[in-house]
Amino acid sequence: MSNIRFDGQVVIVTGAGGGLGRSHALEFARRGAKVVVNDLGGTLDGSGGSSAAADAVVAEIIAAGGEAIADGASVTDDKGVAALIKRTMDKWGRIDVLVANAGILRDKSFAKMELSDFSVVVDVHLMGAVKPIKALWEIMRAQNYGRIVVTTSSTGLYGNFGQANYGAAKLSLVGLMNTLKIEGAKNNIHVNAISPVAATRMTDALMPPEMLAKLAPEHVTPGVVYLASQEAPNGAILTAGAGVFALAQIVETEGAYLGAGAQAEAVRDQWAQITDPAGAEAYPAGAGQTQKFLRKSGF
Repeated sequence: MSNIRFDGQVVIVTGAGGGLGRSHALEFARRGAKVVVNDLGGTLDGSGGSSAAADAVVAEIIAAGGEAIADGASVTDDKGVAALIKRTMDKWGRIDVLVANAGILRDKSFAKMELSDFSVVVDVHLMGAVKPIKALWEIMRAQNYGRIVVTTSSTGLYGNFGQANYGAAKLSLVGLMNTLKIEGAKNNIHVNAISPVAATRMTDALMPPEMLAKLAPEHVTPGVVYLASQEAPNGAILTAGAGVFALAQIVETEGAYLGAGAQAEAVRDQWAQITDPAGAEAYPAGAGQTQKFLRKSGF
């Protein structure tokens, strides 16, 4: 089979000044893409800002013979995002791929977490994906092509102590993907999610050095490149780390029909049947659940 290439395509990677985003940006450029390296250049908790990190990645790309521009807009700033999209269109006339990678951490146990710590993390991860997607959605619809990769997390899928804000934000991106994959399909816009485990400044304090060495960001990037390619699936949650790739799915058991007048005791007594994993299914849309309910109830 032929190599995956992005010649003539324009790729925006947010949070691309370091870690995963930098790795993604460099690989897209190596495969022929024109790359917009977006990074606010803030600290891990989202404060501050500097163009140095994005400029350095652009310099790497240009030195290797690629094309790239740096952008320092915050993905939560409406005017900044609008300027990012306009600048990209003015420069290259199209946008083929968005990798929504930007993120911050404000880790604390829920008991100690301030609401401001919760809202700012949700704002960066969720709205920091929504705003660029919204700004370029009509562009992708008009050109009848687009690939969007949002960045979820095992914390959102499965939970992690001290990260209620991060987990809520990350799982919300799966909900966003699940609707956009349906709405974009008729215009050949595919929306997928990557769930990475990688050694970045977000994980430096959480893992021992030998583990961090195993989890280089470059081991995740091949999954992102595939999800952004012409052959990409639509609506997949690809987990990746240390060179391992797997598919995560939200599935629902077949369940049990207890009758329209069922009481709480019936739910308790039939719990084993309700939760039996045999025949569990991942629905392509929410209507699948409704159809099952009606089918099992004899409609």
